[in-house]
Amino acid sequence: MKKYVVFLFLGFALASCSDLVEEPVGVLAPDGFFKTPSDIQTATNAAFGHMVHEDFWGRKMSLTLMLRSDMVAIGDPTTARRRIDHDEFTVAADNGMIEGYWLRVYQIISAANQAIAGAEQVNAAAEVKNAITAQAYFARAFAYFHLVRQFGDIPYINTPITDLAAASSVSKTPAAEVYANIIADLEFAKQWLPDTQESRSIPARSAAHAYLSLVHLTMGNYQMAYDEAKGVIDNEDTYNLGLEDDFQDLFDAVAIESSREPLFTLDFIGASDGDDGRDYQAALTGIRGDEQYGYGGGWSVGVPSLDVYRSWDGRDYRKSVSLDTTAVYNGVTETYEVFMNFNTRAVNRPHIAKYTRRFGATATGNGRGSNYNYMMMRYAEVLLIAAEALNEISPGSTEAEGYVNRVRARARNGSSFPADVSGLSQDAFRELVLEDRKWELAFEVKRWYDIARRRLADEVFAADGLEGAKPNFDAAQDYLFPLPADELSRNPNLAPQNPGY
Repeated sequence: MKKYVVFLFLGFALASCSDLVEEPVGVLAPDGFFKTPSDIQTATNAAFGHMVHEDFWGRKMSLTLMLRSDMVAIGDPTTARRRIDHDEFTVAADNGMIEGYWLRVYQIISAANQAIAGAEQVNAAAEVKNAITAQAYFARAFAYFHLVRQFGDIPYINTPITDLAAASSVSKTPAAEVYANIIADLEFAKQWLPDTQESRSIPARSAAHAYLSLVHLTMGNYQMAYDEAKGVIDNEDTYNLGLEDDFQDLFDAVAIESSREPLFTLDFIGASDGDDGRDYQAALTGIRGDEQYGYGGGWSVGVPSLDVYRSWDGRDYRKSVSLDTTAVYNGVTETYEVFMNFNTRAVNRPHIAKYTRRFGATATGNGRGSNYNYMMMRYAEVLLIAAEALNEISPGSTEAEGYVNRVRARARNGSSFPADVSGLSQDAFRELVLEDRKWELAFEVKRWYDIARRRLADEVFAADGLEGAKPNFDAAQDYLFPLPADELSRNPNLAPQNPGY
């Protein structure tokens, strides 16, 4: 993705990040722009470019989802209230985190819609156009999949905006219909994308295939979830997939480039224009004032509770990769119990290491100039999807056990833990797979979605949960986010607001 393009059309800004260079193209209207397949690619790149903005994965959406889980809590109590509200489930309809990314997600969708519609103007063979347009279908599905899981019924727009008045009065589409459209987009992408791409930040058939399995898992369509996940597994060699030998290498900005495990990544490039392409995860999750990685330390905002550290078996190699228990202050290594002695806005808890230890940051802006590739989907998750879905349709399956055991074998890294799984009941295996997802995918912004789709809140937010009791959580309200108050004010057709807000 080597171009930077900005479309300004009826108020919708579509921007793209690049792997290598940025070439300002100017301000363009869609009419007359689409002449060649490369023009379709340029518009498609815009959709993926929005994903690395501060409004989306750079900070607002990713942090929101992390804080709502049972594994990441607020560390610095002086951080913005809009963040604390998600940790404490006191979110109002005017929450700045949600308002910050709602528009950005629709900009992703708008860019994808422009590419899909623009392809109709290009005189080229269908197989040439569709291979590119399929990326836009994937981007649109990816964006809507986040929105529908968070908000339920939402406005569904699948064409470029040509009538601003009509767009400003659009009503909500039922979640079931949104899901059907997501599946249709991913099916198109699976049909036309190539088996592999030059970069995992460009979706290949494997990414569409894998996301279909996750969408069906989320919907409770377990047979289809298994079929799609099994399709990825059966094509492991064709798709050039596999588990990385060393779990740490998955979170190494250099090693990840050649890894076979990621299916789709967001590629931060170590440079930014304002908040375009800035990587805030290291700053938000890093230890405040820490000197050990040479980028100025973090802000101690999103930090695991102490019980996450205490309940994670130390024989599990993933624990040491995922958490930092020491920091360096004044050239001396200190343990987490005394972090606050050296910075009053730090917190005496182990911190997330996945986004700080080897993420390739520059020394500026607390690591925001990162060239890290964030894995939106990786092969280990596909194996766990297959195991979870198969257990629902065929309990006691040795095939399902084998998928879990393959992931667990890497976690041992020479130890005897975690042991292979065998002979569990359906209920016990279901619980085990969700626990394995919790540790394997820890802090990778998956846990909230697992809590929501399996309705686990009463269990995980109880007094004996990892973060202790979350008394403000209301199951009748908080599995969905509020629709942004500004959007409802501008467009009453979006009413009613989600229950409880």
